[in-house]
Amino acid sequence: MTKLSDKEWMVLGALWESGGDTLNGLTQALRGETGWSRNTVLTYLTRMEAKGLVSIDREESPRRYRAALGREDCRAQARDSFLRQVYQGATGDLVAAFLREKPISGEERDALRRLLDEMEV
Repeated sequence: MTKLSDKEWMVLGALWESGGDTLNGLTQALRGETGWSRNTVLTYLTRMEAKGLVSIDREESPRRYRAALGREDCRAQARDSFLRQVYQGATGDLVAAFLREKPISGEERDALRRLLDEMEV
């Protein structure tokens, strides 16, 4: 899978939230955040289908559009790409950077410790 653009994330987000929708439904769902017209949404959907990101059910009328990939699969790929590109695969460095920049609550810290203990790190 190729790296998703911000706009592709928005389209997929609308599809994941709806579980699949018609062109009109997606246009309405995306209009507030993007201001896109029906034609713009259709262009994105068509291009994303060619990339294997969206499936189009041409048997239904009106056509239904669905995300071809799950949200967690896309998140995992994005995390892996970011980790390799920015931190050269050093997971500990990534986690340390996030924790230095965005402090976590005591509850989150305890959960992280439990996770690390379970992993025997």
